[in-house]
Amino acid sequence: MHRRQFLQLTAAALSPALAPSLARAATTGLDYPTRPVTIVVPFAPGGSTDILGRMVGHGLEQRLGGSFPVENRPGAGTQIGAGEALRAQPDGYTLLIAPTPTMAVNVTLYKKLAYDPRTDFAPLGLLAYIPFVLVVNPSLPVHSVQDLIALAKAKPGQLSFASGGVGAAHHLCGALLMSLTGIKMTHVPYKGSAPALVDVVAGQVPLMFSDFAPALGMIKAGKLRALAVTTAKRVPSVPDIPTMQEAGVPRFEALPWQMIVTRAGTPAPIVDLLNAQVKAIMTGGDVPERITKMGMLPADTGTPASLKKFVETEVVRWGNIVRAAGIAGYV
Repeated sequence: MHRRQFLQLTAAALSPALAPSLARAATTGLDYPTRPVTIVVPFAPGGSTDILGRMVGHGLEQRLGGSFPVENRPGAGTQIGAGEALRAQPDGYTLLIAPTPTMAVNVTLYKKLAYDPRTDFAPLGLLAYIPFVLVVNPSLPVHSVQDLIALAKAKPGQLSFASGGVGAAHHLCGALLMSLTGIKMTHVPYKGSAPALVDVVAGQVPLMFSDFAPALGMIKAGKLRALAVTTAKRVPSVPDIPTMQEAGVPRFEALPWQMIVTRAGTPAPIVDLLNAQVKAIMTGGDVPERITKMGMLPADTGTPASLKKFVETEVVRWGNIVRAAGIAGYV
């Protein structure tokens, strides 16, 4: 057998195993990923954080090959998930879907935080803005925010509100409402917005501020009554729901967001590659339309450098909101 024939046969035999790796290298210039990449979601399945994590994971699988499984690690105000991502090697094989609490709120909310989002994580892309909506179980005799405030004032501390955990945006919005109106309610934290919402629908807890993605179907089905959204302007997908400010709570504005990050120290080529791929996913095909239909707002993905500045700014902005809500150093 001639040497050329031998090499051709050898290449043919190896090509099925090497094809994905060679294709990745040819497309991206990097042999990444060569093994599964874990996407950590710091909440229980079913909420907007989980939905976005799976959306991005599917997109990365389609664009880079390989496997991007989602692992849900709820609890401790997203610190369990953040801690897992922080303990991983800085090699791009562990990613974290990091909501506003993880990257901005917790710095002020916690007396002692085990990480600094400004230095311990490398941002890969802003995924979406997440408007929240104040919903109540239909059995609660309120049809407006002012009705709710009046009822809470008549029964101080007797009304409870659910959240996706201490320090989650659901909690922060409830605390801000109490701070701005002088009402008192009891906070009931869950390990994610999905189980919290289930109990609100069941009437176990009368109300909560929920992210739109899991609540929208329940609102349309009449299983939840929507009172107001937390944004400064009405949400395009639900234009009939007033803002909290329109509903009579001046200065109430909260627009959380979702970001994807990895460990600081991850090689710049991998960070840049993932940033480019996340941008392509979030702006391509029907993804922007799907995000809008779920009640989220598309966001400019940003660059690694601009995202670091964004995080620094948001730590200050949300720190002010935490202090205004009276829960700085709450945990």
